[in-house]
Parts: sequence; C-alpha cells; structure tokens
Amino acid sequence: MFNKLIAATLPYMPKKLVWVFSKRYIAGETIEDAIKASQKLNAEGVKVTVDLLGEFIEDLNQATENKEAYLDIIEAFEKNKIDGNYSVKPTFFGLLIDEEVCYQNIRTVVAKAAEYGNFIRVDMEDSPCVDKEIKIFRKLKAEFPKNVGLVVQAYLKRTMNDLSDMMDMQNGTSKLNYRLCKGIYVEPEEVAFKKYEEINENYIKDLEFMFQNDVYPGIATHDKPLVDGAYKLIEKYNIPKDKYEFQMLYGVTPELRKSITDKGHTMRVYVPFGKDWFGYSTRRLKENPKMAMLIIKALFSRG
Repeated sequence: MFNKLIAATLPYMPKKLVWVFSKRYIAGETIEDAIKASQKLNAEGVKVTVDLLGEFIEDLNQATENKEAYLDIIEAFEKNKIDGNYSVKPTFFGLLIDEEVCYQNIRTVVAKAAEYGNFIRVDMEDSPCVDKEIKIFRKLKAEFPKNVGLVVQAYLKRTMNDLSDMMDMQNGTSKLNYRLCKGIYVEPEEVAFKKYEEINENYIKDLEFMFQNDVYPGIATHDKPLVDGAYKLIEKYNIPKDKYEFQMLYGVTPELRKSITDKGHTMRVYVPFGKDWFGYSTRRLKENPKMAMLIIKALFSRG
C-alpha cells in the first residue's frame, strides 16, 4: 500500500525531487549526455543500446519528429564511434495511430543504422501491441536480415508460441536476435504469469529454446537466480561467448553487472535519455510500485 501511495503521488512532486531518484537510471536530456555515458561504459568494456525516451504519442507529427531525432542520434553515435546499437518503441513512431506510418518511420531508422552496419532493436510493449510489433519485425527482418532484432517478454503466456512461430525467419545467414526480459507492463492474469517463480521458470524455458535453436539471446535481467540459470544453460549446451550477451538497465545492479563482465561475458547496457525523463520515471514507477523504496533510499542517501 505504501509503495502504491508513493507511485500515485510521484507525478505531482517537484521535478528536482524526482530527479534525485531518476538521475541514477537516466543518462541525461541530450545526445551529448547519452554519448558521454556510453563512452564511460565502453571504457569499462561494456556495450550499449541507446533509447530516446518517450512513448504513446498523440499525433503523427510527433512520430516524424521522433524519426528525425533517431536519425540524428545514429549519426552522432557513429561519428563518436560508440560501441553500441539502438532501441526503438513502436508507439513512439505512431503504432497506435497508423501502423503503416509507424512501419515506414522505423524502416527509415533501420535503413540508416544499416548504412553503418549497425542494428536496431524493436522493443515489445504491452500485450495489445504484441501482434502489431511482431508484424513490423517480420517485415523489417525480411528486408534487413542482419540489422534488426526484437524484444520478447517471459511473463506473457504466449511467448513460447511466438518464439516457435517466428522460427521460419531463421536461416543460416540470418540468425534471429532477441532481447529476453521478464516484462514490466501491468497485464491481466489471462495473458501473463504473475508469480515470481512462474515468470522465472518461463524465462529459463524461453532462453533454453533460444539456445537449442541457435537464436542469439540478449539475456536481459538483474535477477541473480536468472543469471545463474543462464550460466547453467550456457554450460549445458556449451554455448560460445559470441553467441549471446547479457543486458542490463543503466544504473541498475552495477555489482552484478561487474561480476558478469569479470567472467568474460559480453554485457550491453540500455542507456535511456531525453527530455521525457520525468514521464519515463513516473510511468516506470506506476508499472512497478515496488521501486518506491528505492526512491526513499535515494532521497536519504543523496540528501
């Protein structure tokens, strides 16, 4: 109840106060901030994927602006030789307004990344968006087989079927590439597992399916039991280190992150930035009220 109360009141708190919590998890507002954070991570031997904050736009003019912003991001990151790729949310490009416009916007961004031999990750959003986002991914994968990947969410009951259904896109020269995460959106019980143990069990099942089928997984988790489970699967199937990577959010569980990189595993950190950091922070807290205690700790530890 306390956590939910904090989550409900956070949007009404002064931005400066919210920033005390948020700055640990967000690179900043500008491309320059994101490049600086990425350079620091690269110096530590960590790859990045960059994300411009913002979702659920209201008109297609915003979608065009977001497309142009991503084109600028790619140019700036490539110019600075950042070891990283890019993540995009389809709702940021108009998915819920016009699917075809959304597709064309994302296609333009993927084409720009492909010019540099780089890669775009299509994020998965809440369950009503899943079919639409898989459809977009299929079209992009057909045209840019080595330059696009998808996110899948272990807590959705449909995910194993989706993984199986999408195997038709796998071939010898074009491997499927997924970020496997637990999932953070609030979903009804009929579509999503709710219990911690169930979600973790299905996460490991999804990851094992990927290893069994030569799919490249981004093992996206901050949960040590899942990291340990991944280690066991890597050993069980004798997976080479260039056939997978671990992924984490910017600023989250740095000690666990270091323990993974110290073992020689590839690590990629999701680097969010942008002027919509306040909306991002409040939405994430509403979706996961348990994060409220982290805010209280941040306020007391950082004044």
